[in-house]
Amino acid sequence: MGTVTLGVSIAVPEPYGSLLQKRRAGFGDPAAHGIPTHVTLLPPTEVDDSRLPAVEEHLAGVAAGVHPFPMRLSGTGTFRPLSPVVYVQLAEGVSACTWLQQRVRDASGPLVRELQFPYHPHVTVAHGISEEAMDRAYEELAEFEAGWTCSSFGLYEQGADGVWRKLHAYEFGGGLSTSSVPAQGSPLGTHTRAAG
Repeated sequence: MGTVTLGVSIAVPEPYGSLLQKRRAGFGDPAAHGIPTHVTLLPPTEVDDSRLPAVEEHLAGVAAGVHPFPMRLSGTGTFRPLSPVVYVQLAEGVSACTWLQQRVRDASGPLVRELQFPYHPHVTVAHGISEEAMDRAYEELAEFEAGWTCSSFGLYEQGADGVWRKLHAYEFGGGLSTSSVPAQGSPLGTHTRAAG
């Protein structure tokens, strides 16, 4: 028995996901290649690995009750000076993401937890790098725009190497699928947990 570090997020689809991931790496963020471009629904959360089946059942239930909804990214924002983060803003889909993350962390489920900061859906493009590099990220992506229909979210596990790998994707209204969240870059493809 051990613990796993899990996260739940909505992947930013292609071509936008890889584009923002490359831009994040270009700003000098060393975490860029280990984190698929996403909107967080559950931040990194340590869970006993024996709870994984309950987590997966819970997430399938959440997804089954959701209809696809429009998502739109537009421009940049920052959490500085409170937190060293520059992000692309969510212009559409905020209320749906807020509702979803509440359901993911529901007190009756296996992923109940308090948040360090009030929930604010966003797409991180720079974190913990120099002020100059964060200023550059803020300015260079200020005109960024992207839109799509969100139809799933994913369960991810952080490996010992710090890389987040997808365990499952959950299609809205249809339970479990493993094909709807796009892989971004070679280390970020679908990951299957070994039995035992």
